[in-house]
Amino acid sequence: MNQAESERLASFLERSGYEAATRAEDADIIVLNSCVVRQSAETKVVNKIRSLRHLKELCRDKIIAVTGCLVNSETDQLKRDFPYVNYFFPAGGSLPLFKADSTSSLPARPSPCVFVPIMQGCNNFCAYCIVPYRRGRERSRPIAEIVCEVKELVRRGAREVTLLGQNVDSYGHDLPEKPDLADLLTELNGIDGLWRIRFLTNHPKDMSRRLIDAIASLDKVCEHLSLPVQAGSNEILRAMRRGYTVEQYREIISLIRAKVPDIALSTDVIVGFPSETKEQFQETVRLLSEVKFDTVHVAAYSPRPGTIAAREMKDNVPQKEKKERLEIIEHLQEKTVAEINARLLNETVEILVEGKVKGKWQGRTRSAKLVFYSDSGDWLGKLVRVKVTNTSPWSLQGELSKE
Repeated sequence: MNQAESERLASFLERSGYEAATRAEDADIIVLNSCVVRQSAETKVVNKIRSLRHLKELCRDKIIAVTGCLVNSETDQLKRDFPYVNYFFPAGGSLPLFKADSTSSLPARPSPCVFVPIMQGCNNFCAYCIVPYRRGRERSRPIAEIVCEVKELVRRGAREVTLLGQNVDSYGHDLPEKPDLADLLTELNGIDGLWRIRFLTNHPKDMSRRLIDAIASLDKVCEHLSLPVQAGSNEILRAMRRGYTVEQYREIISLIRAKVPDIALSTDVIVGFPSETKEQFQETVRLLSEVKFDTVHVAAYSPRPGTIAAREMKDNVPQKEKKERLEIIEHLQEKTVAEINARLLNETVEILVEGKVKGKWQGRTRSAKLVFYSDSGDWLGKLVRVKVTNTSPWSLQGELSKE
């Protein structure tokens, strides 16, 4: 979401006559887009804002603006803490320096794979999460507006869209017609020139059978799904206020795999949530071992001021224990995905080429596997078939298929 919003702000500034500066010292306008999903991220943001103070002192005309999840509706304290910042504006909002809506600006030359926000905010108030307090309640964009935007992005060269929302599978419930994500996917699936559709992030309690059927039946919707579980213990899930049980989560996974057998699944896990015992952590390990996710994003719990967990729960799992639990899951996942990726050795996969990294073309399969290959041709934005010659837990290496 932050990447999509940054790209739109940058595009608007370019259309307004500005060009990107390579150094903050040379910029007339500095926009800092903040992520504060964890305490370490917020600390990094605050330190970055403080580091910009000397630039303002050197040049009073330099404009500094801060957006993203650090900024909520109450900015008085931020203004007192950082009086040298010209503007604070909320995540997904417009740059106050301009009268026009800077959030609706699309890049003139988009990359082959683009992010499209379809909603803002979240209504869930999970105990550990700061997002509803910073981005507000759920607000969906109308289907017609999203379709129009995607058509224009495709006309300008995009070939894959990733639909974004803090809880994307609750899309549409706040709109008058009550459409859902399956309706939106169906509309986008009919756009000529669009090859692939992805969406994230989903919430297990809102993963409907209708949405699963759409994934299975729509040819442009990729076989790749992010479904954060967060914990494998029902007691911890209740404390987190997640709204589902481990048994319900397993049932959803079984249904998805029955409908889409080659689906690639990713998930998020928090270790060391308040009062998580070693036995409860082992329940998470067992779940991950059983499901065998293609990707696991794991983080150690850190209290976020203002959240339910920070107000009502004691952060009583030692940091050392959190680190050990995190490493156990990282090692387990590395072994799991190494085995999953090894099955693709000597197979031919189709990728959409996104660009070059260190002299090699890179792209992803429909299941989001990262693939690298070398070739002297110009393959940007094209679908190519690559024979996999080497696998690892993190990526695949290959060569252009002669088939």
